[in-house]
Amino acid sequence: MRRAEARPTLDLSPLTIRKTMRYPTYFMAFVLLAIAGALQAQPVDTDIVVRAKARDGKFIGSSVGGALIRIKDADSGRVLAEGVTEGGTGNTDLIMKTPRTRYGSITENAASFKATLAIEKPTFLTIEVLAPYIKKQARILSQTQTWLVPGKPIAGDGLTVEVPGMIVDILSPGTHLYTPLKQAPYKITANVVMMCGCIVTPGGLWDGNAMEVAAIVDKDGRHYKTIPLLMQTAMNTFRAQLTPDSPGNYHITVYAYDPKTGNTGVDQTSFVVTD
Repeated sequence: MRRAEARPTLDLSPLTIRKTMRYPTYFMAFVLLAIAGALQAQPVDTDIVVRAKARDGKFIGSSVGGALIRIKDADSGRVLAEGVTEGGTGNTDLIMKTPRTRYGSITENAASFKATLAIEKPTFLTIEVLAPYIKKQARILSQTQTWLVPGKPIAGDGLTVEVPGMIVDILSPGTHLYTPLKQAPYKITANVVMMCGCIVTPGGLWDGNAMEVAAIVDKDGRHYKTIPLLMQTAMNTFRAQLTPDSPGNYHITVYAYDPKTGNTGVDQTSFVVTD
């Protein structure tokens, strides 16, 4: 939090005033300095609320580890406040199904980060959002900028920053698994959710059947094949089988892509097939 720096004080004692009155020019300068000192701005605590919202999804909150919010002075780059959004993902019907109206709020029960900045003058801010913060392979940096004026809070719904993408976690095969060729075929299983953690199901609000999920398989550093993963009855789960024709080092990149929104997520793993 920004704090005011100490300033020299002006001597307004009766003796000093009487001395300066003997010299009109000095006295006028003294009066102007006194007025300027009285008018110098003092820091004012001013609130700002920031939220992170998944594209085509809900708000990013505690259920996926939150979004890291970093508020900077845009000119100097100095960090004025930072923290993680806390709270729920919000009201599904309000966010995803209700037509929007001007000034209509969609932040009921939605996670947020609130900071109080002590500022002396209008300050230009850069707001950085890293989300979802605990999922490094899915983490996206989104940002915006705004002015903040002393005593003029950006509160209520505050600022909402959109975060595109999807969270993809490869569940199998495990990283650096050693497995004999005779145990093929191997299952490729991935968990896919929205950036807010909202679930993906067959035919659901976030329809897994409408998403493209596939595994790009490389063998010994060269492209081997691309295999579509199919939505399973279990929520968030996509699966396919890989049947290698020979031993080698296999690298798998699973991507999820929604053609309607452009949301895309990726995860990677590698394993070894032996004789």
